[in-house]
Amino acid sequence: MDAATPVVELKQITKRFPGIVANDSISLKLHKGEIHALLGENGAGKSTLMNIVFGLYQPDEGSIEVNGTPVTIDSPNKAIELGIGMVHQHFKLVQPFTVTENIVLGMEPKKMGVHLDYKTSVAKIKKLSDQYGLKVNPNAKIQDISVGMQQRVEILKTLYRGADILIFDEPTAVLTPQEISELMGIMKRLVEEGKSIILITHKLKEIMQISDTVTIIRRGKVIDTLKTEETNPNELAEKMVGRSVSFKVDKKPATPKETVLEVKGLTSKNKDGIAVLNSLNLKVRAGEILGIAGVDGNGQSELIEALTGLSHVENGIIELNGKDITNKSPRHITESGVSHIPEDRHKHGLVLDFSMSENMVLETYYQAPYNRGGFLNKSAIDKQATRLIEQFDVRTPSIETKARSLSGGNQQKAIIAREIDKNPDLLIAAQPTRGLDVGAIEFVQKQLVAQRDQGKAVLLISFELDEIINVSDRIAVIYEGQIVGEVLPEETNDQELGLMMAGSKIAGGTA
Repeated sequence: MDAATPVVELKQITKRFPGIVANDSISLKLHKGEIHALLGENGAGKSTLMNIVFGLYQPDEGSIEVNGTPVTIDSPNKAIELGIGMVHQHFKLVQPFTVTENIVLGMEPKKMGVHLDYKTSVAKIKKLSDQYGLKVNPNAKIQDISVGMQQRVEILKTLYRGADILIFDEPTAVLTPQEISELMGIMKRLVEEGKSIILITHKLKEIMQISDTVTIIRRGKVIDTLKTEETNPNELAEKMVGRSVSFKVDKKPATPKETVLEVKGLTSKNKDGIAVLNSLNLKVRAGEILGIAGVDGNGQSELIEALTGLSHVENGIIELNGKDITNKSPRHITESGVSHIPEDRHKHGLVLDFSMSENMVLETYYQAPYNRGGFLNKSAIDKQATRLIEQFDVRTPSIETKARSLSGGNQQKAIIAREIDKNPDLLIAAQPTRGLDVGAIEFVQKQLVAQRDQGKAVLLISFELDEIINVSDRIAVIYEGQIVGEVLPEETNDQELGLMMAGSKIAGGTA
C-alpha cells in the first residue's frame, strides 16, 4: 500500500433517519499513524458517521475504502475483520465478568477444542496491557474497577481483536482530569506503534493537545478539515456552532441572601458498611452558586443521593428553608422546592423508551393540568413539551421521538428545561455539562447563572475545575466524604484546588 493512501476513506456518505439527515454527503480521510479528530455539536452526526464505519448502520449513499480497497461494512464483525475497532461512549461490558472474560467474549480460545483456555488469554491480555502501558489487571471484575479502567478494558478489547484503526467516541466524557491525561498518553503510544485513530469529541483543549487533523461537522455537513497546528480553539468553536462562543462565564457578583440548604453532620455508609460521608457540613444561600470540587469517588454521588432522597443517611440533618427533609422521599423533596439535574442522565434523568413529551412531565404527570380524574391529559402534556423544547432549543425530530434517539447534549438540555421550569428554591446540578459541546456548555452555564440571578440557591457538583472556578461564587472542596476547605474562585487556582482535592488543608480554608 502506498504511504499516501488513507487507511480509511469515506466518500460522500449520506445517512437519513425519519425527519432528519444525520450525515449529508460527508467525505473524510484517515492516514496511518494519525489522530484525526471529528469535532461537532451534540447531534451534529459524528457518532452516526462512526457507527457506519463500524458496521452498526449502513449508509444510504456513498462508499468506504479501507487501505485503498472499496469495502461493504455490513456488521461490526466485518469491521473487526478489516482491523477496525470502536471504543464506545457507553461501555459494552458485563459487570460481574472479569476483564479477561469480557475481552474474549464471543471469541473464546478453546483448549483441545472444548475447554476455555483462560490461562493463554490472561497471558495475551497482560502482554498487550504492558505493551501499551494500560496497566489493567486481567483477573479483576468489571464491577470492582474505576470508569477509567473500564475504558482501558474497552481499548484492550479492540487491540485483542487485532484492530489497527481505532475509533474513540467521546472517550473523556466520564473521566477525571488525571484519567484524561493518562488516556492521552495511551493514544500517543498507540499511534507510535502504527495504529490510526479517529477521535470523536467536542473538547477543544483535547483536540489542540493530541490531534494531527480535525474535521468539523455541523448539522450533518462537513464545514472544514484543518491541520490542528494551523488552527486555534476560537476558530474551531466558531466553525462548530456557526457563531462566536464565549469561554468566560458572564456574570455579575453574587448577592447571597438567606440560607436555603443547610447540611449538618451528614454521615452515610455504602452497601459494604464503609463511611462515604463523614460528618459533612454545608450551606447554600439564595442568590449564589456553591461549587463542589473534588476527585470522583470522594462522596459527591452519595451527597447528591442524600439530598434528593435517593439514599438513606445514618446521621445528620438536611434542612431546606429551615424544614427538615432528611430521609424524605424523592417526591416529597421535589415538592418542597428542589430540582435535580442528575449526573447520570440515563439512569436518573430520563426514561429512555418514553417519548420526549412524556419525559417532560416525569415529576409532574400526577398534577393538573397533566392529570384529569386519574387519566393523563395528552394535549396538556404535549403543549408543555412543545413549549420547553422550543424555549431550550432541544433538537428533536418530534415531541413523540423516544429520548434514547437524541444526542447526549439534547437529552441534557431536555432535563435542564424540565428541572428549571419547576421554579425550584434549590437547583442541584451534578456534572451538568458532562459530554456537551462548547455551545451547549455556554447555554447550560448561562441557565445556572440565570437561576442564581433570580434568587435561587444553586449547588454545582463538577469534575471540571475550569467550570467550578468560572461558574461558582464560592467553592467547597470535598475529600473522603468531608468538606476540607472553602475558597473564593477569584482567590484560588487549579494548583491550590488540586492540593485540597488531594486532602491538603489550606490556610484560610474552613475545614
